[in-house]
Amino acid sequence: MNKDSIIFSTSLNYIITIVLLIFSFLFLHTSDKANRQEHAIDKYKTIVKFVHKQNGKINQEFKKLLNDMNYELLSIEESSRVFEKDRKPIFIRGKGRDSFRVYEIEGNNYLIFGRVHDGFIIKDNEYSKKDTNIYLSSVFILLFFVITFLYIKTLKKLSPLKKLKQNFAKLAEENYDIEFEESSKKDEISLLINEFKNTAKKLKDIKESRNIFIRNIMHELKTPITKGKIVQELPKSEKNDQILKMVFNKLESLINEFANIEELIATKKKINKKSYYLADLIDEAKDILMIEDDLVDCEFENIKLNVNFKLFSIALKNLIDNAVKYSKNSKVIIRTENEDILIINEAEALKDDFENYLEPFSKKSSNESFGLGLYIVYNILKANSYDVNYRHKDGKNIITLKRI
Repeated sequence: MNKDSIIFSTSLNYIITIVLLIFSFLFLHTSDKANRQEHAIDKYKTIVKFVHKQNGKINQEFKKLLNDMNYELLSIEESSRVFEKDRKPIFIRGKGRDSFRVYEIEGNNYLIFGRVHDGFIIKDNEYSKKDTNIYLSSVFILLFFVITFLYIKTLKKLSPLKKLKQNFAKLAEENYDIEFEESSKKDEISLLINEFKNTAKKLKDIKESRNIFIRNIMHELKTPITKGKIVQELPKSEKNDQILKMVFNKLESLINEFANIEELIATKKKINKKSYYLADLIDEAKDILMIEDDLVDCEFENIKLNVNFKLFSIALKNLIDNAVKYSKNSKVIIRTENEDILIINEAEALKDDFENYLEPFSKKSSNESFGLGLYIVYNILKANSYDVNYRHKDGKNIITLKRI
């Protein structure tokens, strides 16, 4: 185990704490025994002097004096019953017939002058001791289990750190598929893991947006480049020069728009929105697409939309492009129903769930290769507080942009 690791330090602290707890228990146990001995010496000085004055004589007066002092002289039968097992004294002084010992048995003190079987055995009726050994043992066991429980709980809280380290290694290899269980806990490690997951997701989005940016440039720039090549082959004239200049302007405009899309998808930032007429947005979309006007049938009311002009135009451009491309008559109808915007074309129904086409680089068949278009549309519409729905009715595909 790494000696610098937090888990090693926690385990070492646990072991040290348990060792100190054991030593504390032994020390308190020894101290308690010493205190009992000292107490016995102080308490029984008087009775020892009194018994020594009797010189071994037992009479009624002696027994009465003991009873008055709240002591009891045990008979031979009672002594045998009490000392039928070997007992260890808590205090002893002298040897043989001249010895004096104190025994603690079942919460009472027994004083023996001489030997057990032929000496005086006196019971202290006043003394009733609470067993501190049981108390100390209970406290020790309780503390042991509490400390062990806290140690195990701490290890469980620290256990995700090992997985976090492994996922950091994945992150370094640009593997952003991070596996962590969802947690609503508010401790520092859980918060760190949640932040790590969010960071990994952001990095994944950034990487994905870069791929989208590059592939979309390759896809979208084909149309103006192709038109530019055609114009270049035509005889030089002022009109053709104007067309060529327009192509280059469109190329520059597309690059700026792709940068906006990349930033939107990567950062999920809020966008600036204003009120614009639908007709202006559709005209901008057709200009970006460089499509002929007769391919788009406009049957809409010129409603006002609170959107980002450039981004919403790009979304409309992608929807119009797909609708024309996959239409049986190469035409698209744009219609409004209240505040909803409908993009309609004559085509067969999609073969898969519409949600699957919203994924980047979706390609369900040779006839349904939407690439990045709908993925970009979905993200732009969501940023502009719009949702996109699909249905097929009467041989027509209908995509509806609905205000959220």
